[in-house]
Amino acid sequence: MALQSAKKRVLVGSRGSSLALRQTEEVLEQLRAVPGGSVDFQVVIVKTGGDVASEAPLARLGRGIFVREIERALLDGELDMAVHSLKDMPTYLPDGLTIGAVCKRLDPRDVLVNRWGCPLVQLPSGARIGTSSPRRVAQLKSLRRDIKVLPIRGNVDTRLRKAAGDDYDGAVLAAAGVMRMSLESEVAEFLSPEDFVPAPGQGALAVEVRRDDEEMMALLSSIEHPLTRRAILAERAFLQALGGGCQVPVGAYARSDGDTMVLTVFLASPDGDKVFKAKVRGKASVPHEVALDAYQRIIERGAGDLLRA
Repeated sequence: MALQSAKKRVLVGSRGSSLALRQTEEVLEQLRAVPGGSVDFQVVIVKTGGDVASEAPLARLGRGIFVREIERALLDGELDMAVHSLKDMPTYLPDGLTIGAVCKRLDPRDVLVNRWGCPLVQLPSGARIGTSSPRRVAQLKSLRRDIKVLPIRGNVDTRLRKAAGDDYDGAVLAAAGVMRMSLESEVAEFLSPEDFVPAPGQGALAVEVRRDDEEMMALLSSIEHPLTRRAILAERAFLQALGGGCQVPVGAYARSDGDTMVLTVFLASPDGDKVFKAKVRGKASVPHEVALDAYQRIIERGAGDLLRA
């Protein structure tokens, strides 16, 4: 869609990592391909709290640590839009901001990399696997009690380098990040999203804008992917039902098969001792109802005590 001015400048916020810039460029390529558009997109790098505290445990930093400063710049009018990994975004956005577009999702799965190039079930006892995601920690521990799960931070390439070093034998990362960096050759196994449930929104990119910016909303409508939007609505609604700031390990993965949505959810204690999973089916047109059904299912299975604790 053409904007009103002949050559309008649009300031696009992004984190400064190689992956974040690659994701931002992925979105901008789609926008530049819109017929009739005449826009000068300028990327503005914003350093977030998660970037500054690059070695701190993610669980301690809390949800939203990679987006707060970018959102503040959006609200202050210093940016026109911002590109995020959807899994980094809190379920409740600041007043005045909205997700203007959800782009077509890449692979939602997690991947395992390791020095032996073997799947998770074949890792030798005592293998040292790195991740700083409480969700991944809990799932690894629930599936393989005999391996050591160690904290690891850094960009995708940094974590892969650490995983091949002296202190680790491997790591678990998001497939989408590895694929966007063209590092698929490092993958030993793509973990099933039914068994190793991804984070809500994993693999999808979101473009955040000011809610009252009709011009940006109109521009972004051209890259909206409705099927991905439905899936992440269900996944984030499940997270919201748990409590927006829920710090227990949680996963949610939705997929649509025609008019039917299948939502797989995961909730666990941090040590992986208590695990609650459910798979529900419902109408794809009402993702929030599917999410509430999944929430009710795990509560019935005893997850309420874990959430209260």
